[in-house]
Amino acid sequence: MSGKVGKHVLLDLLASEGVELIFGNPGTTELPLMDALVVEDRIRYILGLNEVVVLGMADGYAQATGRLAVCSLHAAPGLGNAMGMLYNAAKAGAPILVTAGQQDMSIRLTEPLLWDDLATMARPLCKWSFEVASLAELPRAIRRAAKLALTAPTGPVFLSIPGDVLSALAPDDLDLLAPTRIGTRLRGDAGAIAAAADLIRASQSPVIFAGDAVAKSDAHAELAALAEAIGAPVYLEGMANTAAFPSNHRLYAGTVARMTPALRALMDGHDLLVSIGADLMTQSQATGVEALAPGTSVVHLDDEPWQIGKNFPADAAIQGDPKATLPELTALVADCGAQRSAGIAADLSAKKAALFARADAMADALPLQPLPVLKLIGALLPENAIVIEELLSSGMNTVRHLVPAVRPDSWFGMRGGGIGVAIPQAAGIALAHPDRPVVVLSGDGSAMYSAAALWTLAHYRLPVVTIIFNNRGYRILKQRTRAIGGHSAATDTYVEMDIDSPAIDFLALATAHGVAGVRAETLDDVRDAVTAALASDAPTLIEITVAREL
Repeated sequence: MSGKVGKHVLLDLLASEGVELIFGNPGTTELPLMDALVVEDRIRYILGLNEVVVLGMADGYAQATGRLAVCSLHAAPGLGNAMGMLYNAAKAGAPILVTAGQQDMSIRLTEPLLWDDLATMARPLCKWSFEVASLAELPRAIRRAAKLALTAPTGPVFLSIPGDVLSALAPDDLDLLAPTRIGTRLRGDAGAIAAAADLIRASQSPVIFAGDAVAKSDAHAELAALAEAIGAPVYLEGMANTAAFPSNHRLYAGTVARMTPALRALMDGHDLLVSIGADLMTQSQATGVEALAPGTSVVHLDDEPWQIGKNFPADAAIQGDPKATLPELTALVADCGAQRSAGIAADLSAKKAALFARADAMADALPLQPLPVLKLIGALLPENAIVIEELLSSGMNTVRHLVPAVRPDSWFGMRGGGIGVAIPQAAGIALAHPDRPVVVLSGDGSAMYSAAALWTLAHYRLPVVTIIFNNRGYRILKQRTRAIGGHSAATDTYVEMDIDSPAIDFLALATAHGVAGVRAETLDDVRDAVTAALASDAPTLIEITVAREL
């Protein structure tokens, strides 16, 4: 180790943790790192034009691979710019090592330009946050950060790394230590599993809610076996981020609106809620109604103990990995409700057919309605496609029926609710899976939060298909404002919720960033544009003009 400089030590540490990419936007405090990358052949630096894009890319890569992503930010303003995307990543449990270049320790007491207490700034959104004070601390800090980020419940960690740490000469006896990985297949407590089985066997109409923990543990088959055995429909959690259950399974019931009255109404037909890694419940707005009636029986399995019983008591509370734990639970319930499955499946199939019929009935409408557009896109996508969805009003509670989400790693979107994440996530996911089609479904308002990510798609020639549903406004906000029943509802007037004076020229925006753009105004246009984009080896933006009515 003698003679190595801190910047090379950092790269050695990251490489030994399996890091292949650093997502970043450099500034003066990161210049030692950028200099070291000139002679680095193990790790590639991926440039984003601002920190929203950079953190979003790291988020997508981390979620798509389950591996450690590294995001390099620039001092206090860089961290500040990234905080919204860091919030999303924290909610999604993305294993990201976020670093920020700090001013030299020798001048920090003078509060120099761009300096602030970075570790304190990041701490509320990270599993661990720390400022490395010396090169001697760097190995232990990196090892601890990587272990924590990758240990369930996974999530972001943060290190502030001063410039003088990266410029320091390593002592002869500097020990780089070694990575630590904690096994992920934690099996739930046998007694808690037995209690859950007793509740399920006694239930006459159970319902299952599935969350991110299912997809992360690759437990589709295990959850399907439980659902068939107990005769229960499977819904996705309210803020559904992943393909927590295959949308082509006969017991897949879709999503429920992120409003407590919707869940309360659904539960009126069921006597037991079985949550497998699902959030109970993140509300979109206050409604004055509890999501579950008092006394509702709940079985809750999750790898994150904080979520179990957080808002509603769990009669059977199981901390464990779904893939490792579900087989034992399924064996104990012994097909107790299997006779119900066929009837439930028939009812769900009829509802799906009715949705498809609604979409077909709108097929000739102009401007285009979202339902037939989504149905067409779903028919065009290959089975191995990865969809990043940020549609809000255009796809609310219908999109996964129309655009299939079949594989655990086939769908990502909006766990945290902060908009603007889809296009940057797609860049990170395309880098993680260069052999699979990656498709963004975004609203126009969301896309404008991070349109600079288009440049990264063009720069690295990532053939992402970015589909913008353009209703020229914040339609979801208009819907929610109208629901208040006040002045907007009475006058059909919405203050500054339109994006049409001037309208955004998305084709010009795409061209400015080096991305091919095409506008689609009919279903034939959509078919042609999507087909061509999927066949291209370069990124494409497709702007679809959709109806504005509420």
